[in-house]
Amino acid sequence: MTILGYAVTDLFLYFIFYSFLGWVMETCYCSICERRLVPRGFLYGPICPIYGAGVLLMILFFTPLKQNLLLFYVVAVVVMSSWEYFVAWLLETTTHVKYWDYSHFRFNLKGRICLWVALVWGVLSYLVIFYIHPPVEELFTRIPPVLKYALGSSLLVVLIVDAVLTIRHLALVSRLVVGVTTLGKELQVQLSLGKAELSDMLEDKSAALRQRYSAEIAQLERYSRRFRSRYSKLSVNRRYTVRHEDILAAAQLAREELLRKKAQRKASR
Repeated sequence: MTILGYAVTDLFLYFIFYSFLGWVMETCYCSICERRLVPRGFLYGPICPIYGAGVLLMILFFTPLKQNLLLFYVVAVVVMSSWEYFVAWLLETTTHVKYWDYSHFRFNLKGRICLWVALVWGVLSYLVIFYIHPPVEELFTRIPPVLKYALGSSLLVVLIVDAVLTIRHLALVSRLVVGVTTLGKELQVQLSLGKAELSDMLEDKSAALRQRYSAEIAQLERYSRRFRSRYSKLSVNRRYTVRHEDILAAAQLAREELLRKKAQRKASR
């Protein structure tokens, strides 16, 4: 089976190979910047699939544009930046966490992509298609087909197991983020109501909320430790952060409701 003239087995092996190279590049860059070993990537294994998939896009769709360098560069910048934006959006939507944020750079789009990184994608695409991939492709042609199938099958099984474990881990982190955010809002509303001299009615509930909140925070700390060690700028999606204005508004509404019910009880006596 082939895709645009490339055997599926070859494409998968390219994906694994360039995912590993991307992991090496990001790990080296981030380790130098943070002056400590930072093994990047979501999976447990030493690969970054965003790079593997990105290089497959280059191989399949950019190669025909090699004769027109300007068009090649523009298409590479647009396509690779779109790919990075999509991955960032998908992760934020599914896990409620931002794993990278370019908001502190000028000319960024929702912190998911920015101009200078987009331009770098174009340069990387040029280096891959013109200088890196040709010798890699030549090397892969020397591998016997039987060995390719055996290697590809083994790596596929390992990748699936790694992906399942990682997705399960991400799902737990996502659920904890939502739970902690909900409890945090409830707890801060209770504290605000307490300041409104209604704490006698809410003392037991606030104590229970504090206990649950502390437990959820501790659990989130444990489950997110691996991702935080790899992504120092990791942050919770804004949708799942608690704003002070929202807390005050919720507290005011709850206070008015409690006072209304209290007045109704007095009137019915």
